Amino acid sequence: MSWFVLDEIFAFETAISETAVSKNNIKKKLYNYRNMKFFGRQNEIKELQEIRNLSLQTARFTIVTGRRRSGKTSLLIKAYEDVQDMLYFFVARKSEAELCRDFIEEMTSKLQLPILGEVTRFADIFKYLLQLSKIRPITLVIDEFQDFKRVNPSIFSDMQKIWDLNKQEAHINLVVCGSVYSLMNIIFKNNKQPLYGRQTGEIKVTPFPPSVIKEILSTYNPAYTNDDLLALYSYTGGVAEYVEMMMDAGATTKEQMTERFIAKNSYFIYEGKNMLIEEFGKDYARYFEILQLIASGYTTRGEIESIMKIELSGYLTKLENDYSLISRYIPMFQKTNRNIRYQIEDNFLRVWFRYIYKYGYMIEVGANKKLKMVMDKSYTTYTGKVLERYFIAKMIESEEYTQIASWWDRKGENEIDIIAADELEQKVIFYEVKRQAKDINLGILKDKAEHFFQATGKFKNFNIGYQGLSMEDM
Repeated sequence: MSWFVLDEIFAFETAISETAVSKNNIKKKLYNYRNMKFFGRQNEIKELQEIRNLSLQTARFTIVTGRRRSGKTSLLIKAYEDVQDMLYFFVARKSEAELCRDFIEEMTSKLQLPILGEVTRFADIFKYLLQLSKIRPITLVIDEFQDFKRVNPSIFSDMQKIWDLNKQEAHINLVVCGSVYSLMNIIFKNNKQPLYGRQTGEIKVTPFPPSVIKEILSTYNPAYTNDDLLALYSYTGGVAEYVEMMMDAGATTKEQMTERFIAKNSYFIYEGKNMLIEEFGKDYARYFEILQLIASGYTTRGEIESIMKIELSGYLTKLENDYSLISRYIPMFQKTNRNIRYQIEDNFLRVWFRYIYKYGYMIEVGANKKLKMVMDKSYTTYTGKVLERYFIAKMIESEEYTQIASWWDRKGENEIDIIAADELEQKVIFYEVKRQAKDINLGILKDKAEHFFQATGKFKNFNIGYQGLSMEDM
């Protein structure tokens, strides 16, 4: 994607507010981050602290990415809460001169150094900090970094020149954070852009794993049921701020979460559009239709194209590679591009497109209670697949397996929900996932495994196990 295309994206008028974030709001935001109860992220905190220690010897330039509301800012504030000279710059959507005034105020407060005269160019601030870091180590966090494109596109090339000239002697821990994945990817991964290859490290902030989600829910509702846990995982996907919103609202049971999710004027109703419309620009409607169909169970290219009546390879490729919103879901050990299914990676977006976007006409006329009836009717079936994702996430978190995947034959039959293998221990377990333990049939699972062995020739000499997983195992 070129900057010309980016210009179109940024020029596209959306429902997203362009109101600048005031100094007071930023201060309030930081106060909240510093005082909220913090869960998980121990590995990320350790890595960020190690990077800061390395910066005392040589300049470090780290990019932190992750979808909106994933907790990137709170992570950075937590990791550097004991760093006295940590500067936090938030790139609000305002003029460069206004931003510079905000940044100078932060520098004056934290560094206790007088900044004389009016500064209107970020390049001057950046140069000053790099030169200062040669005698005084500095940690600089720049949040929503990609929005410098809106402020002044030349900032990126200015930063590149200043960084290249000063990095050898500087002792700066530069951390830039962004939530628009496609733009951050272009800024740092496109070899035609000035900051290409300048980063010394990258951290991707992902949703909370199952163990942390359980810890959070048990903190707010010690008497939670596994139905409540599955609902929290389904509606939030472990996205930090969504989980926090549910808990702060007292929505700690399945019923309360559902009501909160689709209540009139609920934050969640508008969140899907707000987070993606900037990514997609003027083509958002077509991308939204594709995602809605995938969320509704039309998971093959052929199924989607037959409904939309257009060729979709370009759109699917961008959704997968540029936006990281979908992934190819293929049978274990399949070597060809046949038999491919697509899935939406983000649990929140899956449920948003499945219900909020699909039934938006109900919301428009205030029929939110009717929508809840629709959701309640299909909830059991819908969350069956989510339960599989939960167990896969749990297995990944355990670090016990070298391969985790699903399998089905060429006809789309004999589907095995989860196959988890440990090549080092020479063992493999075939799993069937059902909401209720009584519905698990290991005999049928073994028959499906025989089809797998015949089709792939894999794992025949492994120690083979067969197991059922249900809500009781969460």
